[in-house]
Amino acid sequence: MPTLSEYRTLLAQPPVAADVLAALTADPRKGAQQLLQRYQREQARAAAARADFEQRLEFEQSLWPQYPHIAGIDEVGRGPLAGPVVTAAVIIDGSFDVPVNDSKQLTAHRREELYAQILTQAVAVSLGVKDAPTIDRENIYHATELGMADAVNGLRVRPDYLLVDAMTVPVNIPQTKLIKGDARSISIGAASIVAKVARDHLMEMYDRIYPGYDLDDNMGYGTAKHLAGLQNLGVTPIHRRSFSPVRAALR
Repeated sequence: MPTLSEYRTLLAQPPVAADVLAALTADPRKGAQQLLQRYQREQARAAAARADFEQRLEFEQSLWPQYPHIAGIDEVGRGPLAGPVVTAAVIIDGSFDVPVNDSKQLTAHRREELYAQILTQAVAVSLGVKDAPTIDRENIYHATELGMADAVNGLRVRPDYLLVDAMTVPVNIPQTKLIKGDARSISIGAASIVAKVARDHLMEMYDRIYPGYDLDDNMGYGTAKHLAGLQNLGVTPIHRRSFSPVRAALR
């Protein structure tokens, strides 16, 4: 009869042989049954995650026969008082297996891990960045559209179809607008993570250039510390002057 330590080693090396699971099932020791139950829970979680991944790949799979290069498009940073709006375009193919999710559902550490995996596995990745003066001139919605167009046009592989999170990209490419697309499409979810991580890195840099606004924590959103910084230090070049709290600080 294998020791519990030997069982642990065997269970940690998938695929686990059927005879190992049969022996573990028949083993009357409490520790053996606990190992089996833990293994079964992990397998159930993995199966659920795989099913969720496949469900969120349905848009891409249905379109790939006709459109082999589909780009998912998303944005981050429409609401902050400071910093740019950042958009991302990501093209994936059938070999892509990064377990992406809506970037807002993930920790910063997990986003960084997935960001690196996306850059490694994606067919193509591109960013579009629109700064505060552009946002003030064009309005935030149109600036985001322009940023999305820049991201699409910057891809090294020309996409033949776009899946877009709740917006329309002003380019001559067929596209589908998906409400809450970052939770419904793998390629949009990947774009969500890329845009979020890229923008967070920018805001952390801006925090070193413009200290006193807590930008590396609030990422430009109107938190109490950020508003206090506006009150005490004034408006910086990265602040959006068309947004009302910044207008108030200017007065």
